[in-house]
Amino acid sequence: MTAAALAGRRSGRMGWLAYAGVLVLGAALYFVCRYFPADLPVWMPWEFSWPIYLACALALGWFAIGWKRLAPAARPPLWRGASFVLGVVSIYAVVQTHYDYLSQHMFFFHRLQHLVLHHLGPFLIALGVPGAALRAGMPDFLKPVIRSWPVRAFVDVIQHPVVAPVVFVGLIYVWLIPSIHTNAMLDDNLYQVMNWSMAVDGIFFWCLILDPRPRPPARVSAGLRALLTMVVVPPQIVVGAVLALSSSDVYPVYKICGRILPISALSDQHFGGLILWIPSSMMSVIALILVLNIMRLNDERKEHALRDVS
Repeated sequence: MTAAALAGRRSGRMGWLAYAGVLVLGAALYFVCRYFPADLPVWMPWEFSWPIYLACALALGWFAIGWKRLAPAARPPLWRGASFVLGVVSIYAVVQTHYDYLSQHMFFFHRLQHLVLHHLGPFLIALGVPGAALRAGMPDFLKPVIRSWPVRAFVDVIQHPVVAPVVFVGLIYVWLIPSIHTNAMLDDNLYQVMNWSMAVDGIFFWCLILDPRPRPPARVSAGLRALLTMVVVPPQIVVGAVLALSSSDVYPVYKICGRILPISALSDQHFGGLILWIPSSMMSVIALILVLNIMRLNDERKEHALRDVS
């Protein structure tokens, strides 16, 4: 057997051992969360979720493996890698630590959770430009699935420049409809659908906006992406202002669940509205600055290329 074959077999064994380690760690987390929930520190899951755990663990693992496999020239800068890791960790932190308990008992904690799930976490993930590393690190049998027409068709729709902002803002509004929000907070399955939809849509939206490449191969031009970042701002300001200035309690479900801080229902709601109003809108402003910088850098590269040709 050649040295290359031996190295490949050894690498394969190490890969399967890594997957086994992920499963063993997940099983341990499930066991302690199931049987010793009151004894766990705040950084442990409040309610362990296999899908969330596996999504975050595999994303980080595939990114690390792919980073190592890529040629040095093809790797994103270290700061982009750090941004991706921080984005995944931030999403995990708000849904798989005791913070999730806070978000189920206070409206403004819930809005902070969704700020991370829909804005900050996906924003950092998109800023990391992880596509090449993830594809290089994932198992070979998954790569045809990623390239399959149903997946490509779904991405084409969700990242269409007309659909993307509508879905991005629409999900915020849908999950804030009082009757739907109440059901989501009382039904664990619907609660998981709410959180997953916010995170997944956030990733698709910010990956569309923060793509550092010119068009093509980027889906839309930098100018259109700059416009999209501003289109989603007014609806978020409106709903945030309505909640922040309301004189009635729109979400009595938190009284049913039991608020954990000694503040009134209106104060809780007003703080949540301000989170929707200000930080969420500021994320779009930051994105606009980054998109304009992407436009500048791509124009400079194009000019340098033309000079080299001439």
